Amino acid sequence: MLIGYARVSTDDQNPDHQYDALTRAGVAPENVHLDKISGSKTSRPKFDLVLQLLREGDTLVVTRLDRLGRSMVHLVNLGAELRERGIHLLVTEQGIDTRTPEGRAMYGMFSVFAEFQRELIVANTRDGLAAARARGRNGGRPKKLRDRQAQLAREMYDEVGEDGKRKWTVQQIADELGVKRTTVYGYLKAEDAVAATAP
Repeated sequence: MLIGYARVSTDDQNPDHQYDALTRAGVAPENVHLDKISGSKTSRPKFDLVLQLLREGDTLVVTRLDRLGRSMVHLVNLGAELRERGIHLLVTEQGIDTRTPEGRAMYGMFSVFAEFQRELIVANTRDGLAAARARGRNGGRPKKLRDRQAQLAREMYDEVGEDGKRKWTVQQIADELGVKRTTVYGYLKAEDAVAATAP
């Protein structure tokens, strides 16, 4: 069975383009599920429903990968979950079809990119801290996460291993970013609170 998923946000309120593309790909109209919510929100009820409906041998159909995931790491983890469950992924506008060997190989490359992105952010963060120390700014660790640190903290916290458990502890994330554990906890708690109260 083909099951389609679409998402619209404040920047893209009209779902017609996605709906038309999904039905052209063979998804029955009643199997197209639409979330009207920002992709950064943790709660996406229709997406959660789609994950419940999908069975082994089914294909999840979307127009673009950014309809699915909050981050590259989230996409990689989702891809791993779909593979483990025997579910295929078809991305109509980006030529990804995991029913084919080429599609599986292309999707697999995203894990490489995600790891590379994480290493770059960590390296840049460490370089910045070293440069600050070299200039005599040794007044302790920063109290707040910069944007790129915050992004990495969320991606590392969301990353799940093959055993279904988190790959990183909060302490490990804090060590990677050069901040206190309470700083990471505070950021994650504040972000989740904002997502929970969003309409």
